[in-house]
Amino acid sequence: MLAPMEKIADSSFRYICHKYGADLTFTEQIRFETLVKKTKSALDRIKLYDNTPTMIQIMGKDEGKLDAFLRDFSPDKGFQGFNLNLGCPSQTYVRQGIGSAMIKRPTKVKRMVDTIKNYGYNVNIKLRLGLTKTEKREKVYRKLIEKVEADFFVVHARYRSESYERKADWSVFPECVNTGKAIVANGDIQTKGDVEKMKEIGCIGVMIGRAAENNPLIFGQLRNLKLPTLKSVKQEYIELCKNREGSYRENVSKWII
Repeated sequence: MLAPMEKIADSSFRYICHKYGADLTFTEQIRFETLVKKTKSALDRIKLYDNTPTMIQIMGKDEGKLDAFLRDFSPDKGFQGFNLNLGCPSQTYVRQGIGSAMIKRPTKVKRMVDTIKNYGYNVNIKLRLGLTKTEKREKVYRKLIEKVEADFFVVHARYRSESYERKADWSVFPECVNTGKAIVANGDIQTKGDVEKMKEIGCIGVMIGRAAENNPLIFGQLRNLKLPTLKSVKQEYIELCKNREGSYRENVSKWII
């Protein structure tokens, strides 16, 4: 799965990653309170231009506005469901009680998941291990996984304030799998050996983010697919951007080698 990377995962990048090996892609996060207002910039982020299997990642805490958004929502082709963001580390969002701050609120998250399901849509959750090392030690992530009935849980194996320089703590994945819920592993997964290790643990899949920034072909490489050159894929991405709103061409074309 391609991670919901901010300022990277536009529709063209999602298309490229799926075409060359990713099973499922995710939009960058968007607050559903913003979507209720129907502003163009917000709607551009969730617009789907093709059949690329895509989860729309949403974030917020106002259940009334979530319901209002879903009431008027009409899915595009390629739409696979919603992903609730419980992992964003932004201090701005944490102060507002959303993103990573939601991990310790399983009852509220359960109501939000149930609201989405009541509209007939699939829903999964992406979460970290907590806001702090203390919350990780108290296993707030496991308590949420146990209480909420989402389709699957993408577990980013770091707590909110943990630096990317520190390796993700894969030791949490077995206990997450032991909850009996479907778990997708996220954090520093880059090689075939990493993928095999997650399979052995019992994860149903892996999500790749930073490793795909410079190399959107990583999904196909992990699956031993015959692939084009990165140079040709970069040009393909640039051509796609010409006819799509909400493009991050300047960002992504710099990052693709």
